[in-house]
Amino acid sequence: MGETAQGIILRLTKLTETSLIVRWSSAEFGIIDTVAKGARSLKSRFAGKIDLFFAAEFSWKAARRGKLHHLLECNVLDFREGLRRDYTTMMLAGYCCGLIDQVSEPEHPQEEMHDLLCRALNHLQESGASLRALRHFERELARLQGVGRDRGEAFVELADIGASLPQLRSDLMQRLR
Repeated sequence: MGETAQGIILRLTKLTETSLIVRWSSAEFGIIDTVAKGARSLKSRFAGKIDLFFAAEFSWKAARRGKLHHLLECNVLDFREGLRRDYTTMMLAGYCCGLIDQVSEPEHPQEEMHDLLCRALNHLQESGASLRALRHFERELARLQGVGRDRGEAFVELADIGASLPQLRSDLMQRLR
């Protein structure tokens, strides 16, 4: 038997010729790394179910050693097709996922941060990328980390607590101005 949660796929990493490491954000378990064995195979049971930003219900079997768990099942709840309508929207969605990944504690509940990520991705899916959306996400994330101030740049405050900001930010700033 394994654990079950609802989560968002933050990152995909090639592990072998046929397997992927899938990094999830979930409210009740925080950041979870799972191995999807055979996911890169054409006849995989995970075919069409694993991609960036997908929201899914997934189950995994805990690793005996380490923190790389075995993905058992994945049922997509939201494909978030709207995020793929333009490159800038995808970039901002990736930036939000990258920041959550940077500031989150692995396997530690993070209900508020997961909710913030869900709301951000839903907003981007409906309205597209904007400078206002980027700044709002950074401000809210800084507030949740206990460093948010009413004035000033939230990304500087996040960097001050050790979150190395994804390189994507400078490209996004140019595209969104």
